[in-house]
Amino acid sequence: MENKNNVTEFIFLGLSQDEQLENVCVVLFLFFYISIILGNLLIIVTIKISDQLKSPMYFFLRYLSFVDICYSSVTAPKLIADFLADRKSISFQGCIVQLFLVHLLGGTEIFILTVMAYDRYIAICKPLRYATIMNKHRCSWMMVASWAGGVLHSIVQTLLTAQLNFCGPNVIDHFFCDVHPLLKLSCTDTYVVGIIVVANSGMISLISFIVLVVSYLVILVTLRTHSSKGRLKALSTCASHITVVTIYFGPCIFIYLRPSTTFSEDKMVAVFYTIFTPMLNPLIYTLRNKEVKNAMRKLWSRKVNLERK
Repeated sequence: MENKNNVTEFIFLGLSQDEQLENVCVVLFLFFYISIILGNLLIIVTIKISDQLKSPMYFFLRYLSFVDICYSSVTAPKLIADFLADRKSISFQGCIVQLFLVHLLGGTEIFILTVMAYDRYIAICKPLRYATIMNKHRCSWMMVASWAGGVLHSIVQTLLTAQLNFCGPNVIDHFFCDVHPLLKLSCTDTYVVGIIVVANSGMISLISFIVLVVSYLVILVTLRTHSSKGRLKALSTCASHITVVTIYFGPCIFIYLRPSTTFSEDKMVAVFYTIFTPMLNPLIYTLRNKEVKNAMRKLWSRKVNLERK
């Protein structure tokens, strides 16, 4: 992409300008990033190898873990490197690429979480038709649609931002390239672009969140007719999903469902959905899911037996 602006690079202010605090943050965020990679890889490998985890829910969970690894990798390594750098810079082209990938993977994650809620709705509310409705072919198409939705969402955000003029200020009060901080630096009128951003990112987050909440309310109502054992199992699974939805959608709605303004709190809020959520997802889905824990135990036992032999 040819840059016709005066700005050839952007400078991040990052999370902090305190050198001692940055040294602590290097260790802390490096631990977070390693936890994200190892935790989500463990989920992917466990689901791939285990014969117990072949239901559609785990098919979607495997892809959610893959997206989480990619999502955090777009921002976390650069953030960690910038803690050690005197000058936290990124090229104009690199900034646009980062913006595209953040919204591609973030949008895809939103759609995958929505599909997972639909899967739980069918499993609990229409159990006799579950195998027919959520067959392998349909699940694959749902995953393709989730990625396609993420691509479409991201293209809109990226094209709107890339066509703006940047003629002077190039300091971004953030730790990665996002729409609102870039709109603040643009020399052109960004009112229309800001409205489209709210309609695109903000409304996608809000509508998906409302759909998820409604689906879980329907599930909770339906659970009253189930046995105590079935109710507890369903509630355990749904509780995991609701927890993930809350910690992911809350910050997204706060950031994007408003005019193109920036607050000092935005950086810390962004940490939640770019780093904390990908790190917590493996813990939430394993600690509250007996099937995943049992599958991990069997894989571990198999590994120990092979080593003894």
